[in-house]
Amino acid sequence: MSIRLNPYLIFDGNAREAIQFYEKALGGQVMGIMTFGDMPEDPDHPLTDDMKGRVMHAQLKVGDADLMFSDTYPGMPYQPGDTVQIAIHPKDEARAREIFAALADGGQVVLPLQKTDWSPLYGIVKDKFGVTFQVNVPGEQPQE
Repeated sequence: MSIRLNPYLIFDGNAREAIQFYEKALGGQVMGIMTFGDMPEDPDHPLTDDMKGRVMHAQLKVGDADLMFSDTYPGMPYQPGDTVQIAIHPKDEARAREIFAALADGGQVVLPLQKTDWSPLYGIVKDKFGVTFQVNVPGEQPQE
């Protein structure tokens, strides 16, 4: 069984600064930065100009490892020190559902598993030990 895990670092508006810092400090390479403003607009949840510029998702390649980054979304709590999550990338949806259910047992579902613009199945769960996991089935990768 093949599964990838990586740290996912959460910031409160300064993710871009952190990405640049870690890129230089660790000799990494930025693989991509997506802002909340890059996503299709939702009329039920309009974004401020400040929010549009916040990092929704970024990836920094450091050797063979990936560091991922995001800024918080308005209304989401931010507690310095509680800013590292673990991203899990199972290849199939059935395995993602098993992992999510196992982590949710005794824990708390933060965002139920659902289809997103970037994944056929994505959700966030905090386990009974207080560790937050993002379960993300990789979407179709564009052919080059």
